[in-house]
This record gives sequence, C-alpha cells and structure tokens, in this order.
Amino acid sequence: MTIFVGGLSFDATQADLTDVFAEYGTVRSVKIPTDRETGKPRGFGFVELSSEAEEAAAIEALDGAEWMGRDLRVSKAQPRESGRPPGGGNQDRGRPRS
Repeated sequence: MTIFVGGLSFDATQADLTDVFAEYGTVRSVKIPTDRETGKPRGFGFVELSSEAEEAAAIEALDGAEWMGRDLRVSKAQPRESGRPPGGGNQDRGRPRS
C-alpha cells in the first residue's frame, strides 16, 4: 500500500516527508513528483511505510494536519488507471472516418 500526500508545501523535500512519516514506522520510499517543464514540485507526494498498520496510523494522524503552512490531505493512494492514452478522450476527434 502507498500513501498519497496532497497539499504539500512546494518547499517540502523527500527528507522532510521521511522525517514526518518516520514517527509512524519505517519509511520504505518517498516520492515527490515534479513538473516536466519547470522541474518544480507539483504539491503532492507518495510515501510507503513497512506495514499497512503503520500506514493506517499515519493516515489517521496526518490527514487534515497543518504542516509547513498547508493542510495535508493524506489517504490511501489509488492505483493508476492503465490502458488509457495520456490526456484521455477520443484520439480520433475531428477526423473523418474512412
């Protein structure tokens, strides 16, 4: 299971998130996605702890908590949908059918 962390300060680092979540268990991984064009953090991240019990405790304690001047949204991460083209929608829009 992976935890989604939304509402992150744009100043938050992977080390910052590791420190916060380490209070609830062993942190296995932390990822903060960045914008492709600017390279700046996108304001959310993902954290994986060593057990589901640790992750549940972290979600319970941190969801809605204020951290670095922002209110966190912490929840179980949803699996990424596969099989759909990036951007979604109909890729043939506006093209005549043959």
